Amino acid sequence: MEDLVCARLAPSGVSGVWVKSPPRFIPALFGDSRKMAAAPLYCVCRQPYDVSRFMIECDICKDWFHGSCVQVEEHHAVDIDVYHCPNCDVVQGPSLMKKRNNWHRHDYTEPDDGSKPVQAGTPVFIKELQSRTFASGEEILMRMKGEVVTPRYLERQGFHYPIVVTEMEGLGLKLPPPTFSVKDVEQYVGGNKVIDVIDVARQADSKMKLSEFIKYFTNPIRPKVLNLISLEFSDTKMSELVEVPDVAQKMSWVENYWPDDSFFPKPFVQKYCLMGVKDSYTDFHIDFGGTSVWYHVLWGEKIFYLIKPTSANLALYEAWSSSPNQSEVFFGDKVDKCYKCVVPQGTTLLVPTGWIHAVLTSQDCMAFGGNFLHNLNIGMQLRCYEMERRLKTPDLFKFPYFEAICWYVAKNLLETLKELREDNCPPPTYLVEGVKALISALRTWLKREVTEPTSEVPDHIRPNHLIKELTKEIRYLEEEPVSGSKPVKSQGSGCGVAPGSNGCPATRSTLERLCQARRARRAARRLREQQRQAPKVPSNLDILERHTREVLRRLEVGPLEEDAAFCAKVHGKLNKVSTASAAAAESLDDNHLRLMLVNGRIIRDMRRPGSSPVKTEGERSPVGLSPSMSCVDVKSERTHGSQEQHSAVDKPTLLRGLERVKTELREEVSGHSSVSDVESDSDSSTEVQSQDLTSHI
Repeated sequence: MEDLVCARLAPSGVSGVWVKSPPRFIPALFGDSRKMAAAPLYCVCRQPYDVSRFMIECDICKDWFHGSCVQVEEHHAVDIDVYHCPNCDVVQGPSLMKKRNNWHRHDYTEPDDGSKPVQAGTPVFIKELQSRTFASGEEILMRMKGEVVTPRYLERQGFHYPIVVTEMEGLGLKLPPPTFSVKDVEQYVGGNKVIDVIDVARQADSKMKLSEFIKYFTNPIRPKVLNLISLEFSDTKMSELVEVPDVAQKMSWVENYWPDDSFFPKPFVQKYCLMGVKDSYTDFHIDFGGTSVWYHVLWGEKIFYLIKPTSANLALYEAWSSSPNQSEVFFGDKVDKCYKCVVPQGTTLLVPTGWIHAVLTSQDCMAFGGNFLHNLNIGMQLRCYEMERRLKTPDLFKFPYFEAICWYVAKNLLETLKELREDNCPPPTYLVEGVKALISALRTWLKREVTEPTSEVPDHIRPNHLIKELTKEIRYLEEEPVSGSKPVKSQGSGCGVAPGSNGCPATRSTLERLCQARRARRAARRLREQQRQAPKVPSNLDILERHTREVLRRLEVGPLEEDAAFCAKVHGKLNKVSTASAAAAESLDDNHLRLMLVNGRIIRDMRRPGSSPVKTEGERSPVGLSPSMSCVDVKSERTHGSQEQHSAVDKPTLLRGLERVKTELREEVSGHSSVSDVESDSDSSTEVQSQDLTSHI
């Protein structure tokens, strides 16, 4: 009987499809809209083919069924030899399962003639692995307290060997308590979330719902070993329970350099939950993009097999990864030394860039971890990425938008180099070497875009100009000592750092200042966006400003064009005269002032014979003046003045008078008016006398 074949459609990124070779209905999926409309219906639910759902074919009626409709999980389908759908099951009996012939091959139906080697992940392999002897991890591990593991420490000492932290104080890592269970994970993440699980004995992945995996994990009887290592939960409620270590947060490229307005979606690789049952195994690998990794075992235990990323070991790893018999060769046997490191409950492990490692779960375990790119090992990160390209690693298993973030980093590092040059302090060696490697990679990617349709160059970045500017900064650093230009402080003495250190205080403070400035700019940008979206309510000063501008504009056209309707609209907001001011005006019949204005309103006019103070509206209240009366009086006064006065009213004089009115009105709105409603009558009289505008009218 033909074996079932898993045809994974990676672009959909959702699920695999179990089909008999050759697949009979795949062409309908990629046909035009008319063929799609005519696509046949499948399963007991009579629905058209859906690429996102696992399906299996009945060997009797040849119809296709969704696994969820017929209670067949994807990882179980590989164990079925002859499948009978629910309809055929009644006549033909239950499905026939494959017969196990060996315990050391991924295909356990192969005859065991003793000639085929053991493959990774099988029960025989796990047993042999546990009996092997390895170099002690204590030879390479750096055991440190959490408070010591800081970005500054790693910048000075380098991050080249794994770090083990057992005293968590000061590390900045926040996690749930050790009583946190897999059922709690289901509650916070959601049981319907589709996840990738690894069938360890076959070293193959399949998809299932989280609720199904939790049901499997809590069942004491487990017919096979399943491992979950790719549950990223940054977008779930569980994210609130976990805070990554400070060193990973502060050094992360994504956190420091990824802009909020990026066209590309932000990569989320900082928070993973790993749940594995006893004897789960992940074969040797380098984390995507050469990222560094932090792991913390909440409960249970994991064993790491670590190999240093020397040039020779990396070359051996690439050859091993591309070999057809990769699963039959234990990579630890091909290198000089493979170190064994046991990570018990409550321990945190940080693995540097490029380290080749395999992981065995020696007992049921829950762990948390995350990946991050940083400035300390840029060259190694780029080398690992190029290796992934040569090995044709699927996008699903690569760092999301790795090239895009490198462009963002290059733009920011250019600013950093300029800042350091202005501060007359040399950049640390790791940064100079990293920028050189980055320039080379960016040039290669730019040339590659000619033949490849996809591009990860951000829209607002000028790639050729950026590469040119970075090259100039590196050339400046290399040529400056020879050219005899302004001296650069030495790292040994001028900067006050002991010889052999990896940077000066100015360098570190500048880098920290730049990171803080970038975070401040992002916060300010978000605040501006919020303010821009919020509805703006005009203040009294805004209204007054518009009113004054309108008055001045009308005066430029002609001061006699102002009509009563306009005056009523303008003064509707500001047509109040204080009680004290009105009373003061009434008591000043013998005042020598010919014209008195309070807060921009005429309250006494003795310039013509027989004129009298302006009355309030209907004589009802001294508090406010009638807008219509005020406008009529002002207009008639202007007309009379233009005909009978000895000197005509000139425009600059009116403008100066209006400016004073504007100032008084602004003071009233701001609460600092020179004529207060609570002043005494005598104070009001004195204030009124100080506002003699006769010379301006």
